Amino acid sequence: MVVARDGRLPVGAAEAVAEAGGRVIVVGTGAEAAARDLPSVTHARWADTGPGFRPAALAAALAGVVAGDTMIVLPASPDGRDLAPRLAATTGRPLLARAVAAEVEDGDPPGVHARVSRVDDRMLVPVDVRGPAVVTLAVGGRPAGHAGAGPAPSGAVYEALELGDGPRDPADAELIALLEPDLQTMDLADATRVVAGGAGLVTGLDDRRATGAFDLLAAVAAALGGSAGATRVATDAGWTGYERQIGTTGVTVDPDLYVALGVSGAAQHTGGLGAPRHVISVNTDPSCPMTAMADLGLVTDAHALLVELARRLDVAGGASGRKEPSRA
Repeated sequence: MVVARDGRLPVGAAEAVAEAGGRVIVVGTGAEAAARDLPSVTHARWADTGPGFRPAALAAALAGVVAGDTMIVLPASPDGRDLAPRLAATTGRPLLARAVAAEVEDGDPPGVHARVSRVDDRMLVPVDVRGPAVVTLAVGGRPAGHAGAGPAPSGAVYEALELGDGPRDPADAELIALLEPDLQTMDLADATRVVAGGAGLVTGLDDRRATGAFDLLAAVAAALGGSAGATRVATDAGWTGYERQIGTTGVTVDPDLYVALGVSGAAQHTGGLGAPRHVISVNTDPSCPMTAMADLGLVTDAHALLVELARRLDVAGGASGRKEPSRA
């Protein structure tokens, strides 16, 4: 099950569909377009539930629809984490949160076997439930290539789903206004544009200037309508926060546009990329893996390009991190 917003799928949607064997229910706004955008779908049902996400009412409306399903899988996106516990409570099922894998086990009655992530993702705990369950799937729990491999099969079935209005629950928050997130602090997993920096962005700079360069990266990314990301080398060095780290040990992203400045493209980093629609690589090495996988590769100094972008976008601190000219 997936909650869409204005036709946009949350990160982890394709992984959840893959874990559910290609069957999916898409609800939210722009649900039909979102359902048709999902890869590997065999049977998709969709219901446009309109603006104003009300998870308690939606859970009540969905309870009868999912009554015959042993396992209900939702991505551990913000909306998925909001809807899943309410759906579990409404249907009287246990909730298995942050699973990296889950499957239905035969039996009488059939049950669910899952491996859930705990202790800051350092431990996997096997869980067996005899009977139906609701599962939230951790983003990146399946290999990125597997989750979104290829378009929907030619025989995929799409059908509209009629959902009655669930009862108004006083516990449901009333939507007054939907505010756009601060691009410099928003969750990277929700960003549609990501501008990432690696060690190549700050070659030759000391730690103070390197930190300034990553501050500038965040400002330039925001000016471009995106959020800043980084490689593990950059976060381990303290040039930017760990919440900005993209990779198998960091955040998994799936933006429309991914710009890599001085990122070589190590497997640990690219393992955190979903399937960006467009990739731009800026690197002095024309043969690095990131440039090889990019739609557009610019063979130039990443830091110099960042400073020029800041100047053209009129971003404050456009000279941040510049190397001081040598004096004879």
